[in-house]
Amino acid sequence: MIQVYGIKNCNKVRDTFKWLKDNEIEYEFVDLKKEPLTRDELQSFVNQIGLDVLINRRGMKWRQLGLKDKDLSEDELFEQLLEHQVMIKRPVLVEGEAILVGYDEDAFKAFVE
Repeated sequence: MIQVYGIKNCNKVRDTFKWLKDNEIEYEFVDLKKEPLTRDELQSFVNQIGLDVLINRRGMKWRQLGLKDKDLSEDELFEQLLEHQVMIKRPVLVEGEAILVGYDEDAFKAFVE
């Protein structure tokens, strides 16, 4: 079963729910505000797809923290992401070892096939 990681009130996550329902695909939702990823889970995501893919550098939290102007190492970025998981680009779809990040209906079709 596909796991959808995100935040309940995110428009892209809601759009993902609608797409999955419209295509009759079962999923399980993991709300990152209520059930944040553990260090190991986040590290696993980073190892598979990379920190740059996972971080939403255009989001409000990124701007609030002023991270654009800071020259952070990969480790420092990881720690920021672990602490502020709302900076994870949404949605994150996981099925087995496969991970897809971001809302893209064409990518969703390929992902579920």
